[in-house]
Amino acid sequence: MNAFPSFSLTGQVALITGAARGLGRAIALAFANAGADIALGLRDFNTGTDLAREIEALNRKALRLQMDVTNLEQVSRALQDAAQHFGRLDVLVNNAGGGASGFALDVSEQDFDATLALNLKGTFFASQAAARLMMPQKSGRIINMSSQAGFAALPTESVYCASKAAVSHLTKCLAVEWGDYNITVNAVAPTFIATPGTDDALSNPAFRTDVIERIAALHRIGEPKDVTGAVIFLASPAAALITGHTILIDGGWTAR
Repeated sequence: MNAFPSFSLTGQVALITGAARGLGRAIALAFANAGADIALGLRDFNTGTDLAREIEALNRKALRLQMDVTNLEQVSRALQDAAQHFGRLDVLVNNAGGGASGFALDVSEQDFDATLALNLKGTFFASQAAARLMMPQKSGRIINMSSQAGFAALPTESVYCASKAAVSHLTKCLAVEWGDYNITVNAVAPTFIATPGTDDALSNPAFRTDVIERIAALHRIGEPKDVTGAVIFLASPAAALITGHTILIDGGWTAR
């Protein structure tokens, strides 16, 4: 037995949801750099062409898939198509997420349902479809995108916070159910990361200053690579005995 941990994903097949931009794009490229072939779950199939080319430039294969995670038919079909195309599925990263902001008294039923459908329902059913493919292999890695918002109250984000807290607890439940099949289920919970999705908020000087202050230990806005490193680790053989956990990537925000 090799006494040294391996962080290589050579020969693995990973499906990343919400892969078109931001963290999803960064995670897809990081997985390709680590040796994996990539299935790109895209809300709009017409996006992701440039990303697929970047992955192929790293000498890895890329497959674009129509996958709006709030459409369960698309979720099931995308997982099946990825496994059929590559012959297997080793890793699922449930990255797609988001939700409307608003004070709790102003949240509509439509916004509530849409946020849970995207963050929780989509994660659950994508994981379910992936597990059905991974169980016969007796191996698999599922990595969910939680958030520091699941561990700390953020004003105007009550529904988002609740949905991300639910993702972390769901991660524990699935890890316990599927451990017998050598499927690990973990999550990462980032702080504010510099991506197109946070640009508008972080462009406000007062908001940015407050965020940096609340990131208590390191006092800086996160970069995509701060998240991708943890996701690569959880997908790798080095993390084989880790399951049911959420890794906080928050610069010390929740340590206060």
